[in-house]
Amino acid sequence: MNKYAAKEGFSKKRARFSGSVLLLAFIIGLGAAYPAPWNQAMRGLEAKLGFHLPYLPDSEFRLGLDLQGGAHLVYEVDMRAISEGERTDALAGVRDVVERRVNAFGVSEPLVQTTFASGHYRIIVDLPGVSNVAQAVQQIGETPVLTFRVPDEDVDIEPTAEQEAQIASAQELERAAALEILDQALVVDDFGVFAQEHSIDTATNGNNGYIGFVSALDEEYGGLVERIEDDGLGTGVIDGLYEGTSRMHIINYLSRKVENEPQISHILVCYENALGCEQSRSKSEAEALAKDIQARATADNFADLAAENSDDAANAGSGGDLGYLQPGATVEPFNTVAFELDNGTISSVVETDFGFHILYRPTSRRVNFYELAHLEMPWTTLSDIFVIDPWINTELSGKHVRHASVGFDPNTAVPYVVLDFNEDGSELFATLTEQNVGKVIGIFLDGEAITTPTVQQVIYGGQATITGDFSLDEAKLLAQRLNAGALPVPIEIVSQQTIGPALGQASLEMSIKAGLIGFALIAIFMIAYYRLAGVLAVMALVFYTVANLALYKLFGVTVTLAGIAGFVLSLGIAVDASVLVFERLKEELRSGRDLPTAADEAFRRAWPSIRDGNLTTLIATAVLYWLGEGFIRGFALTLTIGVLLSMFGTMVVTRTLFALIVNFKFIRKPALFLGLERK
Repeated sequence: MNKYAAKEGFSKKRARFSGSVLLLAFIIGLGAAYPAPWNQAMRGLEAKLGFHLPYLPDSEFRLGLDLQGGAHLVYEVDMRAISEGERTDALAGVRDVVERRVNAFGVSEPLVQTTFASGHYRIIVDLPGVSNVAQAVQQIGETPVLTFRVPDEDVDIEPTAEQEAQIASAQELERAAALEILDQALVVDDFGVFAQEHSIDTATNGNNGYIGFVSALDEEYGGLVERIEDDGLGTGVIDGLYEGTSRMHIINYLSRKVENEPQISHILVCYENALGCEQSRSKSEAEALAKDIQARATADNFADLAAENSDDAANAGSGGDLGYLQPGATVEPFNTVAFELDNGTISSVVETDFGFHILYRPTSRRVNFYELAHLEMPWTTLSDIFVIDPWINTELSGKHVRHASVGFDPNTAVPYVVLDFNEDGSELFATLTEQNVGKVIGIFLDGEAITTPTVQQVIYGGQATITGDFSLDEAKLLAQRLNAGALPVPIEIVSQQTIGPALGQASLEMSIKAGLIGFALIAIFMIAYYRLAGVLAVMALVFYTVANLALYKLFGVTVTLAGIAGFVLSLGIAVDASVLVFERLKEELRSGRDLPTAADEAFRRAWPSIRDGNLTTLIATAVLYWLGEGFIRGFALTLTIGVLLSMFGTMVVTRTLFALIVNFKFIRKPALFLGLERK
């Protein structure tokens, strides 16, 4: 019996299975790194099969400043007026303000990060592709402004005759252009490709204009759904333009499905430490109480039991009624039970992270959902030519806010934001709420509405709460924004570096060229020195390269010159691992082993050296990533990914390739691998 075939790690069956898995992984990785060929193949299959197939996101690699060009700005944050305990929140709040201002530039993949070292609080801003650096510096460095506003009841939103004529003229030209495109869309073979070429909707045209499923309740496309249902339209491109809220659409109607949406009422019994629960009862007590309520519940008394016993304070007053549920709108297993219940029935006790639930499904409704793709074109409206500001500034502003923090409702554990005003702010806020009971007060940061709560009663005492459907993270973020606008935290630019796009493009081209040349030289050396073993190592390196590129896109790694250096270094480490295996293979062959057994021993005995060597490198990259910033962290990240993949490439990919070929007798000649003769 062949000693090699007897070993589980190199059995033929396992080798073929592993080879198939690696081939599939290679295809998926190649598609993730370069999705255009995959998407083209999917479009071809769709045309033949007649139904929608999955597409891969057609995104570009994230390039850093040194490869794309742009601006690198470093700001010093003046914390002298801020107490020690508030500085971390203040820095995070200022970062958030800067980040939103950076986003206003429309920059691709901006980076805003904070650092603290040697008593200096700093904000580092990378703006790839920005050419007007002076404008960016001016806009980022402005002091954050927090304002409180009330609606302008006298605002005139009626367009003038001149504005109406301007809108009508623009819409006439846009409609004529849209009709020409519609005529073409009705006869094209591939609507998705056509949408990519003509649609102005950047959010969908990369995915063939695909929108997804919508119903008559959809704000943008509800009117279209009614048209489909009223006119009995079939699938395909709909003959006629559809005017949405602010755009003109050409619609490709793909399919229809019917969903049963259940109407659900529930009773929640929570327990100490359950999510959002303030009750002190134990879990076992809560479960016993829930089972007792479930045993007594009927369709007639369910609403009364919910009002008396449910810990869901927001819905208990309405008998626990949650309304009609859409699929996936609630947590599991609540969602599954809600959709599996029959109308008119009550569930057994259902446990979630919030506690124990009893569900009652009185009825359900059938809702039609329509799968759509679209091609979007411009459509001028009043808001495009006439900017309406329906708000009026009040005297109250961020300078009157002493501090903002997060609080929790004692009954529901729902988070809210607490504002503490100074003495002047307390008086202004009391007057403002007194004048606007039952009306809205808007809170704006840098001109952007953060929240627009309705005043329920006059508020005295210098403290206000902002409630809403906040998650904990959203409430913390809001408090940070308010603190950023209220606290005197000026920022001053201390370093500015500009990289031209031509220099970045040249660096990218040189990096790619250097990488290809380096890869080619390594491949030539490995094949010339190790022959067939070198060919297998090169194949593993190709897999390794594709896997690296796929992971860069999957994890959103920003590729910089330092990152490319980390990748190239990891490529050398991968080759070094193969060299360790192949040199060990020489020794095993010299000892008289046959090729299959020698290969098995070579991989087994080389592994400790490969593992220990790479482990020390990973320790170094971890330290660099933890303590480093910017380009240093990019180098550490790409090197870490590369080292991990290099171990996988050598010990799994190369080993699997060996296992696939050495079972062929005509290949078992040592000379094909190392040019050695048996002694």
